[in-house]
Amino acid sequence: MREMSVTHGLTATMAPVLFKAACPDCRSRFELSAGALRLAIGASRRTTFYSFTCPECGSSVRKPAGERIVELLTGGGVRTLRLHTTV
Repeated sequence: MREMSVTHGLTATMAPVLFKAACPDCRSRFELSAGALRLAIGASRRTTFYSFTCPECGSSVRKPAGERIVELLTGGGVRTLRLHTTV
């Protein structure tokens, strides 16, 4: 579910952003708030991913994040960690 803005006169109200997710371990499907997700952006596709804890079974889940996923998560307020490499 994407963020929606409803304007009444001069006041705008923002609905919370929810992201659909699934657990590969228990196969549950659910919606998570931006606060339940973490995004790590690395130097390559292999080091860019998002993670969360399954609310059903408690498993830690880590999934790759391509450009579109990064765009959606950052736009939805997910906390982001930028991974840096040392040379």
